[in-house]
Amino acid sequence: MNQIVIGTAGHIDHGKTALVKALTGVDTDRLQEEKSRGMTIDLGFAFLNKDITIIDVPGHEKFIRNMVSGVSTIHIALVVVAADDGVMPQTKEHLQILSLLCIPQGVIALTKTDMVSDPDWLDLVEMEIHEIVA
Repeated sequence: MNQIVIGTAGHIDHGKTALVKALTGVDTDRLQEEKSRGMTIDLGFAFLNKDITIIDVPGHEKFIRNMVSGVSTIHIALVVVAADDGVMPQTKEHLQILSLLCIPQGVIALTKTDMVSDPDWLDLVEMEIHEIVA
């Protein structure tokens, strides 16, 4: 079987790194500056199994070059959207980049749903996601 590479995408603080850690047990924020600032700066790598690699990319606009570098060779995008924020500027920018790079497949992960007490808000976020990926 060929190696499959999944790359995260999405706005800063939407839970990309936490999701990768939940899936693999690996904290991809390994640099001291990443830990002290609480944000991904450089690419992080984790392995779901011997055939699937996950690349965790930064969500902050200042690190967009690192994001592009990380997703330029992926097969599947894992687009992370936090339910409490909804679609944000870097969500849209990352989706545009994925489209320009012709990434053929993707999965949307709706995170932080436990932070939303209003089911109507959650419905609105889901509708907004459907609109931007359609």
